[in-house]
Formats: sequence, structure tokens, C-alpha cells
Amino acid sequence: MATRFATIDEYIGSFPVDVQAVLEEVRRRIHGVLPAAQEAIRYDIPTLRVDGENVVHFAGWKRHISVYPVPTGDEAFQQEIQPYRAGKGTLKFPLDQPIPYHLIERVAALLASA
Repeated sequence: MATRFATIDEYIGSFPVDVQAVLEEVRRRIHGVLPAAQEAIRYDIPTLRVDGENVVHFAGWKRHISVYPVPTGDEAFQQEIQPYRAGKGTLKFPLDQPIPYHLIERVAALLASA
């Protein structure tokens, strides 16, 4: 399967400037939690990998950004992510609302510890 983008920079650069800023902040926040992560494009979207394993993916869309997969967590975490759930393995964060970057950091941390 051919990858449309060779790098995360190319991927992010394909979006409007306002969405680029959100995607760059998501990227920065995930790297803050996973400082040893390597960047890749997997499934045609940005992926952060640790020790050769995919840990977290993120993607931009017309009206939202998504983070995949959804980790398990305690009941408080499940309640916090509930408004953003879009199916079993996807969190959607609308671009017309403040992005809860702290929650994305928590998702990345939980995925890294799984």
C-alpha cells in the first residue's frame, strides 16, 4: 500500500494553517509524553512509535482531529473521554471547540504504558 505522505511534516502541511497549528500542538504534546518516540506515517496518518511499535496515531479532518486508539483507563478517565468517543477505537475533537490537549497527553501516556 502506497503512503500518500512521506513525513508527518508533509501530512500536517496539507491542511489549512489553523488546522496545522492544532496538529502541531497535538504532535508536540504527544512527544512531551513520549520523548523517545519515532515518527512515521502508518495507515496514511501520523503515528508515534516506541521500540518499533505503533503507540498513538492522530489525524486531521475537515471539522475535527482524531486520536487512535482509545486506551482503557479508570472510570474517571472513561467519563472524561466519553464526549469525544466516536466508535470503539476513535476519539474525535471538534475543531470549533477548545482542544483538550491535556486529555490527548493522558491518552498517549496510557497507550505507552499498555
